[in-house]
Amino acid sequence: MKYITPARYGEIVASDVGDSLMKVACIGGGPAGLYFAISMKLRNPEHDVTVFERNQPGDTFGWGVVFSDQTMEQLVLNDEPSARSMIDELAHWDDIAVHVEDGDECSTVRSGGHGFIGIGRKRLLNILQERASELGVNLEFATEVEPDADFLSGYDLVVAADGANSKLRRRYEEHFRPDIDMRRNHFVWLGTRQKFDAFTFVFRKTRHGWIWAHAYQFDRDTATFIVECEPETFESFGFANMTQEETCRACEEIFEDHLGGHELMSNAGHIRGSAWINFPRIICEHWSHENIVLLGDAAHTAHFSIGSGTKLALEDAIKLAEVMNRPNIDQKAKLDAALIDYREERQLEVLKLQNAARNSTEWFENLDRYLHMPPMQFAYTLLTRSQRVSHENLRLRDPAWLAELERHLAEAALGRPVEEPVPPMFLPLTLRDMTVRNRIVVSPMAMYSAIDGIPDEFHLVHYGARALGGAGLIFTEMTCVSPEGRITPGCTGLWNDEQAEAWRRITDFVHRTPGARICLQLGHSGSKGSTRIGWEGMDQPLDIGNWPLFAASDVAWDEVNQKPTPLDREGMDQIRQQFVAATRRAETAGFDMVELHCAHGYLLSGFISPVQNKRSDEFGGSLENRLRYPLEIFKAMRDVWPDHKPMSVRISAHDWMGEHGVTPDEAVKIGRAFADVGVDLVDVSAGQVSKDQQPVYGRMFQTPFSDRIRNEAGVATMAVGNIYEVDHANSIVAAGRADLVALARPHLMDPAWTIRAAAEQQLDDAPVPVQYESGYSQMRRNFARAAQIAAQS
Repeated sequence: MKYITPARYGEIVASDVGDSLMKVACIGGGPAGLYFAISMKLRNPEHDVTVFERNQPGDTFGWGVVFSDQTMEQLVLNDEPSARSMIDELAHWDDIAVHVEDGDECSTVRSGGHGFIGIGRKRLLNILQERASELGVNLEFATEVEPDADFLSGYDLVVAADGANSKLRRRYEEHFRPDIDMRRNHFVWLGTRQKFDAFTFVFRKTRHGWIWAHAYQFDRDTATFIVECEPETFESFGFANMTQEETCRACEEIFEDHLGGHELMSNAGHIRGSAWINFPRIICEHWSHENIVLLGDAAHTAHFSIGSGTKLALEDAIKLAEVMNRPNIDQKAKLDAALIDYREERQLEVLKLQNAARNSTEWFENLDRYLHMPPMQFAYTLLTRSQRVSHENLRLRDPAWLAELERHLAEAALGRPVEEPVPPMFLPLTLRDMTVRNRIVVSPMAMYSAIDGIPDEFHLVHYGARALGGAGLIFTEMTCVSPEGRITPGCTGLWNDEQAEAWRRITDFVHRTPGARICLQLGHSGSKGSTRIGWEGMDQPLDIGNWPLFAASDVAWDEVNQKPTPLDREGMDQIRQQFVAATRRAETAGFDMVELHCAHGYLLSGFISPVQNKRSDEFGGSLENRLRYPLEIFKAMRDVWPDHKPMSVRISAHDWMGEHGVTPDEAVKIGRAFADVGVDLVDVSAGQVSKDQQPVYGRMFQTPFSDRIRNEAGVATMAVGNIYEVDHANSIVAAGRADLVALARPHLMDPAWTIRAAAEQQLDDAPVPVQYESGYSQMRRNFARAAQIAAQS
């Protein structure tokens, strides 16, 4: 018996693998099931594969399918004949056109170089059906399969490719453990004979609210026309009570100016009544059970706005066929191992795509955040919404368009016309009377290197080097307002004049670098105090010399940590005065800005978070009550801090504790509450309020919280969290997701990260100390030479 693997341009590679013939049932004759059947037969023509489809061969629902060039390359490698059949009929377009129409105010922004391809879903199925038949796959149409034991036992493998509403997944739900999140927006999948020369978005404000269309050509005569709106608009229009015909006529009237007199059509005749639906985001903990395996939408879904559902299904099919044809999978143990391999080898790519889809979904679900933006910036946020398309990626696609956007942003920031574009990260920002030279911030990072709270030569070199390195704003580590408020014995403090004098030495040095600014972060450890220096045991109590802890409630940070004493009114007054005294000393010490630390489970975070705050008085319970003491302290600090100098607050925008902790919804209210009492910037972090947290990490993983607070609460924000590339910083600022971008670990290893970024982007007016200008010139030339070599290769 031979094991046959598809190879590039149809080349066949064979190797002996023993007797591994399988009898396979694919439940569902969509792209996932058909392509898996094809892929199995390609690898071993003697597999017995049957596809069961409930509909007739010509039935299909939906209109066009979008692919990328990369997806087509994978399909060519797996099965060139079917891929070539698709390629011959693909519709191609490069541009994205964004129309925003609000009464008499209408704008159109067009960007090129995006390279989409599409094909009709019906034609795609026909191609796959013909190819499957050619390879000997048994196709059983108009056949409804019930997932009973007799049927399942008749096959070595049963593939549930029966879509998001999978019967097989529902039948064994306790084993697959699906997490299904019905997203809030409503949408309807329509078609039209109108031709579009770009992937077109039309956002239109009506008397019922905003409604928008996603439109793209998928063959010579037909285009997909998806209409979407929020629940309030859906209800106001009365779409739920409309027939499909009535929906088409209503949407024609709304988008009349873009349809060229053509009708909108529905092919969802199998649905009685309204064809509007909500998108189900599906994640399954397990993808297989005994001889059943989930494929495509049955296992996981990706929102239609990133056009990757079919891509996921086809890639699933390729991987599953591959693992099922590895040696000796005819044995039960080997079958189990193959199904585990399938999930493990696909899970990361699926997760990446689902994360991108989640970002895109949330952008459309929160459209109001961005509609106030100028047209080009609005289009930029749309293009970069999933975080898969970055700033520099847009430059590759359409350099002239991105340069124009950068000029628009620079003119808005500088208040004057500019001739040359400026990278967004190098735009200045003014908070009260303080102007920072660029948007890059050295994030507050605990150094645990002070003695009796006094910063020494290490701190002078540490902060001084990063000021020389070009960052616009330097944050100190959390500096404590009392000895009892320290996290560790190595924490810096500002509770006496000796500490203020030591800090003054550092701020004076920072100010010798033109444009550099420094912010003092003040905090109190609360229940997380009296622990060892970080590298000697993070959050572990001291062996000797522990001091008493005070917090909102008697909730210990962990089992090994001491239980804090809940603060009474007298204790709260005393700590408030400590913050006020430290704030006065911050002015003496020469700081440009002060930040109040209300995040990460420290004292004031412990008041805000219901995970730690169990009080029953006026400082516990509702968010308003939980915010009462932190706002009291902030207002007292603001009263003694010079009016011309800004203040910020660091918050945990998500406790990562489900509904039991602070949520992003509450974070917007927290940001707004601090803005109401005079905060100039919200430093948006997340987590670290409980050992039981379940964070979701990834690139820029906390930036969406900053985005939301900035654009809903209307306050300047700083984004933090796994931001480490130039592209990240430019994308965040250009899209209006934050006003400042804080980098921690990158600055630990490279104090001159900002200067290096300036050289990489060929910046003329870089934040370089005069003493280092020759080095900057050489670095800039080296980057230019490397870019030229890369372009030539």
